[in-house]
Amino acid sequence: MTIVRNVRKAGWRVALVLAATLPGLAGACEPRQVVADVTAADAERYSAMESGDIPKLAKYLGDDLIYTHSSALVDSKETYIDSLRSGKVVYKQTRRSDVRISPYGCTAVMTGRGDFGVSIDGKDVEVQLRFTNVWVKNPEGWQMVAWEATRIPPKP
Repeated sequence: MTIVRNVRKAGWRVALVLAATLPGLAGACEPRQVVADVTAADAERYSAMESGDIPKLAKYLGDDLIYTHSSALVDSKETYIDSLRSGKVVYKQTRRSDVRISPYGCTAVMTGRGDFGVSIDGKDVEVQLRFTNVWVKNPEGWQMVAWEATRIPPKP
C-alpha cells in the first residue's frame, strides 16, 4: 500500500522518467520524424561505406547486426566491418532507388533497390539487388540492425 501511495504522490516524476526513458512516449518517434531521421542515418551510412570511414560506419550499425548479403553470406557487425577494414570488400559507388520507409514506433523498415559497384577480393563487380533493412532508435541514435538483400537476375 505504501508503494502505491508513493507512486501516486510522485506521479509527475514517474511520468517524466518514463517520457525521458521511452522515446515513443515523448513523441520522439513521430512517423514523419522517423522517416526523416532514418533517411539521414542511411545516407550517412552509405557515405561512410564509400569513403571507408569505419568509425562513422560503426556508429550506424547495431551491435547485434545481422547482415545477409545477396550471395547469402551472413555477417555480424564485427565480420562486416572487418571485411571493409581489410579491403576485402570496397564499395566504389552505391545508388539506391525505389526506397520506402515504414515507421513502427521507434523502429523502421526500409525497402528499395540498390545498384552497387563493389570490389570483392580485388575483382570489380556490379550488383543489382532489392533490399530490406531494419532500423532501431536506441541510446546511440538510429542504428541498422538487419539487412537482407536479393540479387536481381540479369535480363535475358
